[in-house]
Amino acid sequence: MKVSWLPVSLRETLQCACSPRPVMFNRQRAFNIQPRQFTTTSRLRAGIAAPEIDFGGRGARDGQEGGANRRNQEDEEDKTFYARIVPTSPSYFTAQPLFTDDLLVLQNLLARYSGLPTVKSAERQRVAWRALPEYRDAVGETVRATKYQKIIAILQRLNQIHPSLMPEEVEKALSEYRRDINPYQNVAKVTPVNSMGVALGAGRRKRSTARAWVVEGTGEVLVNGKTLVEAFGRVHDRESVIWALKATNRIDKYNIWALATGGGTTGQAEALTLAVGKALLAHEPALKPALRRAGCVTRDPRRVERKKPGHVKARKMPAWVKR
Repeated sequence: MKVSWLPVSLRETLQCACSPRPVMFNRQRAFNIQPRQFTTTSRLRAGIAAPEIDFGGRGARDGQEGGANRRNQEDEEDKTFYARIVPTSPSYFTAQPLFTDDLLVLQNLLARYSGLPTVKSAERQRVAWRALPEYRDAVGETVRATKYQKIIAILQRLNQIHPSLMPEEVEKALSEYRRDINPYQNVAKVTPVNSMGVALGAGRRKRSTARAWVVEGTGEVLVNGKTLVEAFGRVHDRESVIWALKATNRIDKYNIWALATGGGTTGQAEALTLAVGKALLAHEPALKPALRRAGCVTRDPRRVERKKPGHVKARKMPAWVKR
């Protein structure tokens, strides 16, 4: 076995293990073996690896010293440049660095401008802040609702500063969290009453759609050209059609002519409830609180729940049989 190419320490160890004749093993020498550092020359390193990074213009300095001796060059190569990448944000090593930075910025603004005069809560402008899902998408972090409430609380406090004394950096910070569309500035569309005194209202329920024309009269009701009794067989459905008039004691003061399509009788009757209520609001806007309490203003969003695979219906499961 050839061991001449191995280091001296490994060569003697292999001779002890493989040689048939006894070999004197120096225990003291074996335990005093010093680890050797395997290095490559600069010429070999330049041939197999990328060029070294020049920190501080070492390459230019070496070019200028073209006639320097070999020892000085080796000393330059032996010098080690210790560098550590420092993150720009102090919150880099936290679980949510971007959220933490935003919170610290707002807290610093609040600490600096907390002494400015404020306005009352009723007098300040209502602002719609960005929702939590939108903030999560912008930041890219799963921020909890309780943590995001801290940001919202600071924003509401900064928004109370008097508009004439609002600093630019505070206004800039508030604008980053405002929604593009302010729902508090939306104005409800008023249903008009035409020249003949007729108001049109529309309503929907499940798959049914209804339109109702309401005009002052004696209390006549026609649905799809039929009377209320002919159009709806159930008493509950008949009461649903005129519920807006009944809740406000206006049954004998208005006439109703309506068209209802789609769905079943119950869906059409409840769609007419909303349609008649909207048309009645066009005639008498002061009845809105009473109609809201009666449930004639808000659209009912409930729909039939879909059937699931493996179920008999939406929720019902087939009977369990052991065998």
